[in-house]
Parts: sequence; structure tokens; C-alpha cells
Amino acid sequence: MDNRISLVVLGVTSNHIQSGAYVLVLAEENGPRRIPIVIGQAEAQSIAIAFEGIRPPRPITHDLFVTFAHAFGVRLRQVLIYRFDDGIFYSQLTFADPDGREVVVDSRTSDAIAIAIRTGSPIVTTEKIMRATGFVIDDGTLTRANDTENDTGNSDDSDSAVYDRSRGYHAEPRPESFTIEELERTLANLIEREDYEEAARISEILEKKRRQKSGNDTLPEI
Repeated sequence: MDNRISLVVLGVTSNHIQSGAYVLVLAEENGPRRIPIVIGQAEAQSIAIAFEGIRPPRPITHDLFVTFAHAFGVRLRQVLIYRFDDGIFYSQLTFADPDGREVVVDSRTSDAIAIAIRTGSPIVTTEKIMRATGFVIDDGTLTRANDTENDTGNSDDSDSAVYDRSRGYHAEPRPESFTIEELERTLANLIEREDYEEAARISEILEKKRRQKSGNDTLPEI
């Protein structure tokens, strides 16, 4: 079983590429790795409200869920992001009743995070998922969490890997045509600029290229 990695919520930002979508950014606790997760508008609003400590005049769905659970003495012990498949994160909620019995239920990751923030419950993932989806920046250089050595692609500092917020990507080549190393440099540039919504899109392209290179188009189930 993979070691558990504790995560904290960095925040939510709008996704200018996909209308109505937002990016939830999770960070490794006391570590450099980050995980971007694309979520819907309603879930983003719920997470942002809880993250900022805002109390709406009437409870929204996640508030109601927490109030209902607490009324019967049920506590959320942990949120586990246990699987990543075809760009989708899967999560489990572990609850405990007053007698100490535990129940594990499946959940959308956005809902799980919204509830965890409200209850102050730990959020964890596996080392395997962190290696597959996380990224770090060291001295301005992006390193995928599962990298042990640089890719053998083009290593020059060509403009094709440089992102300019005012112009976007150069018309040629498109990000889909970048080498793995060029995508890594592009992603590093976006993260440095805190452009997480575009970083999430580039991260998905990069992950697909890595799976294609390894000859495995889908990640195995955890």
C-alpha cells in the first residue's frame, strides 16, 4: 500500500479555457508538490465559501450535510483521494459513529473536499497518485513528481515552450505538438505566473503524452 500524503487546500481559481469550470489546487503538506483538479462552478463556490470562512444566511448543501451528520454524532475522519483514471480523481470519505464503527463511502473529490474543509478533517492521497499527477517547481524548473531523470526530448530553450500571458501560446506549434520536456517547461512557467487554470490543461496534455510514451493509455486502478 502506498504511503499516505497529507494535502492542504491552496484555493480555487476560475478556468478561462473551459467555461463554467474551476481549478481546485491542493498542495502537499510541508512539501513542494501540487495537484490541480478541475471542478464545477457550484462545487467551487461551496469550497471557496468554506475556505474563506464565509457564513451564508442559509446553509447550502454541504453545510446541511455536515449539520445532519453531527446531529447524529457522525464524524468525518478522513478524505482519501485513492484513484486517478482518465483525468478523473476518485475519493472516499471515512465516517465514524458514536460507537466507533467506521463506514467508507465513495464521493466526488470536489464534494469530499467541500465537506472536509467544513469539518477540519484530514485530506490525504497516495504516493502513487502524487507521482502521477503532482508537480513541483525547483528554482523555476518544473519536475514531475514521478521523474527521476530528464526526458530525452529537445532540451533547448525554444520559444515554443514559453507562455506569454498577453499573447497565449505561439500559433505554431500547438501545445499538443510539444515534446514532454517542452510541456514541462511550459507548465513551470504557468505555475510561476499562478495561472493554475491553464496549468491544469497543460498538465492533462503532459500526462497523456507520458502515458502514450509508456505504452499505457490509462492508469491502473489503485
